[in-house]
Amino acid sequence: MRIYIPAARFAFLAVVIFSLITAWAQLPAPSEGDYVSHDFHFKSGETLPQLRMHYATFGTPARDANGKVTNAVLLLHGTSGSGRQFLVPQFAEVLFGPGQLLDISRYYLILPDNIGHGKSSKPSDGMHAHFPHYDYEDMVRSQHEMLEKGLGVNHLRLILGTSMGCMHSWVWGETYPDFMDALMPLACLPVQIAGRNRVWRKMVMDGDYSAEPRAALVTTAHMFYIATSAPLLMQKNLPTRSATDLADADYVKMFVAEHDANDLWYALNASENYDPTSQLERISARVMFVNSADDFVNPPELGIAEREIKRVKNGRFVLLPISENSHGHTWAALWQQHLKQLLDVSQH
Repeated sequence: MRIYIPAARFAFLAVVIFSLITAWAQLPAPSEGDYVSHDFHFKSGETLPQLRMHYATFGTPARDANGKVTNAVLLLHGTSGSGRQFLVPQFAEVLFGPGQLLDISRYYLILPDNIGHGKSSKPSDGMHAHFPHYDYEDMVRSQHEMLEKGLGVNHLRLILGTSMGCMHSWVWGETYPDFMDALMPLACLPVQIAGRNRVWRKMVMDGDYSAEPRAALVTTAHMFYIATSAPLLMQKNLPTRSATDLADADYVKMFVAEHDANDLWYALNASENYDPTSQLERISARVMFVNSADDFVNPPELGIAEREIKRVKNGRFVLLPISENSHGHTWAALWQQHLKQLLDVSQH
């Protein structure tokens, strides 16, 4: 999820609406579809007779003489988001246009809504708390099945993921090490979720959703606002108490209207078993790992990224410095040069 940080109430709404309209106006409509996995078995032991995976795509797959797809790019969204997050200008206008790094006339871009998110199967479809409990391994396995059986994609040129999608990238690299040429994890750490990152998630998940779901959603909205914000930029754009309060109220209103308490609980709880630490040496793809120095969730003073990337044989870590243009969970304009480097070094 990307946070827009306004100076006032109407500016906030205008930016959100204008951004979505602009992105769609400059891109052709993506092809959309659903892949249905029958009798999907979750790691918890539960099953779902029909697991629906929604996706959007741009472009067409290209194959080499052996039938291997050579231009497919999988874009993985963050917690509580959907594949649509990549259609806003800070991604689409920087990456997807003619001559840009992920030009849709050259690449086959795949934007899934992952389990529990968007138009894919999720608790709020009707099962609510009876929906199977899923984790990141289930989510990555469903992505893999959707690619191979639903879209006929047997290889990926690149996996790029933000936040939760960043963590999925590490799971992909370890679980299917030969399936992709390159990985670009953005805004996460390749270790189990602990410390402050775990605490803010528990603050959200421990809410009494059954007794007061709206109150729980309001609390969740406040936590997401803080966890995905950048202090320097927020102080610049919200320099007064009244501007801050108005922006916060608008964000909370928008968040509560767009989210379901059970969906959020499941999405956050999916990170419970995430811990790629023990298998980082299995990753054979080229890796460009990028975090931001103003990331509340993954602060640089932990030193974890610098330590763990040494175990990835083809890995590089980049820490983006704090500036008035950085956004914690980063925007494409700030890291596109690193994406270019990754595409160059992983070219076959």
